[in-house]
Amino acid sequence: MSYENLLVERRGVVGLITINRPKVLNALDITTLRELHAAVNELGADRDVRGIVLTGAGDKAFVAGADIAHLSSLGPREAHEFSSFGGRTLRSIETVDKPVLAAVNGFALGGGCELALACDVIIASTKARFGQPEVNLGVIPGFGGTQRLSRLVGKNFARYMVFTGEIFDADWAARTQIAAEVVEPERLIPRCTEIVEIIAKKGPLAVAQAKRVIQMGFDLTLETALELESMAFSGLFATEDLKEGMRAFLDKRRADFRGA
Repeated sequence: MSYENLLVERRGVVGLITINRPKVLNALDITTLRELHAAVNELGADRDVRGIVLTGAGDKAFVAGADIAHLSSLGPREAHEFSSFGGRTLRSIETVDKPVLAAVNGFALGGGCELALACDVIIASTKARFGQPEVNLGVIPGFGGTQRLSRLVGKNFARYMVFTGEIFDADWAARTQIAAEVVEPERLIPRCTEIVEIIAKKGPLAVAQAKRVIQMGFDLTLETALELESMAFSGLFATEDLKEGMRAFLDKRRADFRGA
């Protein structure tokens, strides 16, 4: 399908989504959220795509937040609808059965930080900046920031970021484990592509189940989460991919996974 605010392309096994509103620092409005939801589903259904990389157009911003011009016109009911739809869009990123990498090339503030947090892995440029500055506008994060952030960095760091509304650099993001890696700007998309290509050599059903179990198990009791893991582990023994993977290991050759 065609998109107004996104650039969507396939680069071999990589599905690349670029939020393309550089004049407003790639701010999220309802149209962009709808298109993002559709693009994630489109690439998720493409068997040739083994991972998705999400980034922002230009060299200033990943996503600088929600579109304030749009938000300023909302009443409580419309704000709830906007927040709910944004939440569903970010949830689609968490639940698509392929890894999603955030290539954070600049400002990831407010809704942009929340969008990055919904991805499976964050790779940050040295120019990346992270923050939840919503309190500066008299509001709080509305796309899951208070919840994902606290689960990722703990309540203390989450409260500090949300209460102060301060902006933090890429090194700070790496120290707090928000970002998995920090690279020079020119290495950002190539590095994300490399990671997806590494993942593409693994069993796709196994990767999908690992993503599901990590995501679902995090909020369960350890006992329940371990049972979830055990069920996913044993279920993969019914797949051709597992048979191929183990045969390839014993034959000392590279596995030819088919996703079956």
